[in-house]
Amino acid sequence: MAKLIFKYGTLTSGKSLDLLKVYDSYKRQGKNILLTTSSIDTRTGKGIVSSRVGIKEEAFTIDNTEEGRFTLLELIDTLSSEVPLDCIVVDEAQFLSRDIIESLSRVVDKLNIPVICYGLKNDFQNNLFEGSEALLIYADKIEEVKSVCNYCNNKATMNARVDSEGKRVTDGEQIVLGAEDKYIAVCRYHYNQLAKGPIRKGTVKYIYGDKLWER
Repeated sequence: MAKLIFKYGTLTSGKSLDLLKVYDSYKRQGKNILLTTSSIDTRTGKGIVSSRVGIKEEAFTIDNTEEGRFTLLELIDTLSSEVPLDCIVVDEAQFLSRDIIESLSRVVDKLNIPVICYGLKNDFQNNLFEGSEALLIYADKIEEVKSVCNYCNNKATMNARVDSEGKRVTDGEQIVLGAEDKYIAVCRYHYNQLAKGPIRKGTVKYIYGDKLWER
């Protein structure tokens, strides 16, 4: 039975690379897979899913409008009526509306097509994005794409937005597009430390076990 799957992780955790590996695997097996992404993310061009290792593919863009939702569902219906649609993969799913996520869940249930969504879970203030909140509610399976904190060997769980000096930004719009120039993937300890100011090499402290280490 098909499932709605949510794979989340921090920035630079390799979510898009994992997605493109899944996409390539289906294509190599001669299967019919639909690659999609949010129209909001235009960092590498509209309708482009790109990984930091240089791999990229063109994708159908999803707009958070009623017309956009209808267009998506019409495309899925058309593709699945011609040949069996084996899978749908979605990049930057955190930017999607709750309505879009609910529609994708119905695609899974009614058409028996698996849908795999990749995205961030929490924003720079540690609030859920609309799309990720909906996925946490509706997904049949939730998986974490793990990564390591920029400053220590602990798991990165938070996305810190930083200013030009390297200090964590605490206020602002939820969606501000950017990569390593604006965001750092960090553990909880260093997320809080960045609010005090930029962390310089040689001053990094982190907790491992019951000890405070410095390097």
